[in-house]
Amino acid sequence: MNGGLISMPSAGRLVAYVGLVLLGLLVGAAGSLVQGGWFPGGLLLALLAVAGLCYGGLKVMGSRAGGGVPAVGWLAAVLFLAANRPEGDFLFEAGIGSYVFLLGGAIVAVICATIPKVPQPAGPPARLGK
Repeated sequence: MNGGLISMPSAGRLVAYVGLVLLGLLVGAAGSLVQGGWFPGGLLLALLAVAGLCYGGLKVMGSRAGGGVPAVGWLAAVLFLAANRPEGDFLFEAGIGSYVFLLGGAIVAVICATIPKVPQPAGPPARLGK
């Protein structure tokens, strides 16, 4: 019975959402490596990658969830890689680049997940002069 405001997505949409989470994991892991290795170009590339993935997910899925789902994967990868290891190893150095990557990526993901969807006018498409 579907009496609520939220309905269960179709199987195809669920597969697409899982794919977006996996892409978010991949972009988060790659961005974590690139942002420190090729500073400042790598930082810009990593932020553009998360922005492109989240905005692309938003446009492809046609919903705000399409922008938020890849952000969940990105955040999971980044938080996992940011944790210190028992051996004392770490991936993120204590510098401005790492903080910009973490905060900038989170801000970009939130922006993409909360962009208002502008409703399209109903009716047939029209061209000027007809």
